[in-house]
Amino acid sequence: MSSTESRRTALDALHRSLGATMTDFAGWDMPLRYGSERDEHNAVRTQAGLFDLSHMGEITVTGPQAAELLNFALVGNIASVGVGRARYTMICQADGGILDDLIVYRLGETEYMVVANASNAQVVLDALTGRAAGFDAEVRDDREAYALIAVQGPQAPGILASLTDADLDGLKYYAGLPGTVAGVPALIARTGYTGEDGFELFVAPSDAEALWQALTKAGEPAGLVPCGLSCRDTLRLEAGMPLYGHELSRELTPFDAGLGRVVKFEKDGDFVGREALAEAATRAAENPPRVLVGLVAEGRRVPRAGYAVVAGGEVIGEVTSGAPSPTLGRPIAMAYVDPAHATPGTAGVGVDIRGSHEPYEVVALPFYKRQK
Repeated sequence: MSSTESRRTALDALHRSLGATMTDFAGWDMPLRYGSERDEHNAVRTQAGLFDLSHMGEITVTGPQAAELLNFALVGNIASVGVGRARYTMICQADGGILDDLIVYRLGETEYMVVANASNAQVVLDALTGRAAGFDAEVRDDREAYALIAVQGPQAPGILASLTDADLDGLKYYAGLPGTVAGVPALIARTGYTGEDGFELFVAPSDAEALWQALTKAGEPAGLVPCGLSCRDTLRLEAGMPLYGHELSRELTPFDAGLGRVVKFEKDGDFVGREALAEAATRAAENPPRVLVGLVAEGRRVPRAGYAVVAGGEVIGEVTSGAPSPTLGRPIAMAYVDPAHATPGTAGVGVDIRGSHEPYEVVALPFYKRQK
């Protein structure tokens, strides 16, 4: 394979047979949409959607000191995660800048799976490998060992329950258990990136197509449809979930991103970035950084990442993500703005869209929250 050729998931031929519009994403050829992005988005909100997420980066950490290594390498308290549970966390540089946001699953007493964003998987692998020096633990690149299929939406539990005898009712949010789905061995995780209930299924690539077909068939009466990356982005935006490269970057610490809660200074031992992050926490308390807020358009023009947020003729912030919201029926954006303009309902805020200051309402995140 040439360095410029996109990688393909185990479901590539199936996506093409379904007429998917494919796109390059972080070096992978991925389905952008199968038909209407709006229809796919609405299906996840009201029924269920099926996603191929096999581009995500799985890294296994094992050994007697796996927990100690992860506590040192990441900002969270990974040692306190129970077997069968998962935790959202981040990996930072020594200067506190965010390298990636992650989900870490504890699969056993001395076994963890770190799931990185596709665009940062190699960076995370290299960082964990480098930080493992001196620990009795092994860092293993398992990206080729897994395909990842997600079923998301209010009908997801019923669809999955028809294909497994795993205890889905007992499976809490941010937990995972090994089981069998449609005869396929899987790690069944109650996680997702849509704001809806749902599951992510880690399986062998050779089993991916059989599982996709079984879920498609089981989900047909419930209105399940295949979904691409485009609606995954509008779903996570409505749910106020950050995306690396937009709301998160190496230039921002977790405190700058309003996610300081993921940094656990109270855990045992040192960790990479501790000193810089302690300074960032103090700085944020004394001189609050820009705040991540929601913006809802009063008109129809869609804001995009990088557009300036303005008030009184002054630039007060920057849009990080923007798109039409199928659920709200209006364009929405996430933006970092000065604290003085971050209170929901603040008047006079606009977005500079090609020289025109379009009016926007400042709202609290998320834009959308599912009914429990």
